[in-house]
Amino acid sequence: MPSRPPADALVILLHGFGTGGQDMMPLAEAWEAALPNVLFTAPDAPFAGDYGSGRQWFSIAGVTEQSRPQRIAAARAEFDRVIAAQIERHGFEGRLDRVVLAGFSQGSMMLLDAVVSGRWPVAAGVAFSGRLASPPPFAPAGDTRLLLLHGTADGVVPPTGTTEALVALRAHGLAAEGHLFRGLGHTISSEGAVMAQAFIAASLGRQFAR
Repeated sequence: MPSRPPADALVILLHGFGTGGQDMMPLAEAWEAALPNVLFTAPDAPFAGDYGSGRQWFSIAGVTEQSRPQRIAAARAEFDRVIAAQIERHGFEGRLDRVVLAGFSQGSMMLLDAVVSGRWPVAAGVAFSGRLASPPPFAPAGDTRLLLLHGTADGVVPPTGTTEALVALRAHGLAAEGHLFRGLGHTISSEGAVMAQAFIAASLGRQFAR
């Protein structure tokens, strides 16, 4: 049996609050056939979840619109440690143009922060059901492409989180596109997963076999 060629791109999946990396792996399973030679990894967030549930990237206990940016900023060091460890483990140091971040909810907030702060100028980012809650100033580096997807019936993170983020991201020179799914709640739809898959393939600059 021939050996599989080495991976030429890395997709890091970032879970939402109160879950874990394994909850994002169905996306990898849905995408891997159409994205050959792409490695998927889904690390756990560094902190135990509030209320004894799963993991979290930052605490939501008592969080407000005013305090959320500070909590995201305070979580950057541990987030960066997780991302750097994944990149080093899989051999993508110095190859951020072959790295994609894809997150859901709180994971989306952290990936958008990683890009707008200029810390992680990766090839692309896909943000499901997120918002841009980072503290200014914004100083994105590189030419990261972004896709933001959200349901209009999301009762956890309002869809305005995506529409407002698109305005801000574009105002700071980032290539950001978005789509709202009518009637969808706080989840990832099959249509959204397919859209994200095509976006990742295009962002990595090649056509993958179907």
